[in-house]
Amino acid sequence: MRAIVRRFDGLLRRAFGVTEFCDDPQCLLRVQLARCPRHVRLSDGAQLLPGEPVLMLHLWNEHVPPMGSTGPDLPWAIKAYRQLIPSLHRVATLVATDPRWAGIRAVGGISVLILLDSASSSARLMERLGFDVMPHPSGPLGRFGEFWENLYTWALMWAFNAPSLRRKHLSRLQRSEIWMSRQRLLERYGPCHQMTPPKSREIHTLSREA
Repeated sequence: MRAIVRRFDGLLRRAFGVTEFCDDPQCLLRVQLARCPRHVRLSDGAQLLPGEPVLMLHLWNEHVPPMGSTGPDLPWAIKAYRQLIPSLHRVATLVATDPRWAGIRAVGGISVLILLDSASSSARLMERLGFDVMPHPSGPLGRFGEFWENLYTWALMWAFNAPSLRRKHLSRLQRSEIWMSRQRLLERYGPCHQMTPPKSREIHTLSREA
């Protein structure tokens, strides 16, 4: 059954243009050229208009560090973080140097792994990385569409990293969006930029939320 889910995921990626832009086995991200679905105002003053080109980020599920049977823990969170930073540098290099992405206005993503409540360290960590975190609005199909999106996400988590489903209930999955303007991406992840490591408390809390 897991093989069927993975094969179906591959078919959907090809259908929607989700691509692997590098051959680094540690890269955590795939990318997809898309259009901004609505007006989005970012914290650095950038405004994204409906229809403007954006680059959507997707987890490269096969490269996500495997979890132990007890689910995400601190060593797992540290390893994932250490893969994410160079992955963002690679995305910045792609946007800066590849003519196909010359018009990209921002990078974004949709995830059920980022909680939006006031105590969420996952949201704070994303903000520390330069992203704006915001709720993901319902699509035209409303709750019916959300159910099928969440079911597909749940199936992917089961197929690629089943322990990640600990403390995750299908009926309670909520989607959040992350956005970063092109300018901020290049400023933060350009060749001269070095990230300040996050506080161990932040990563530890992230491991409990994941």
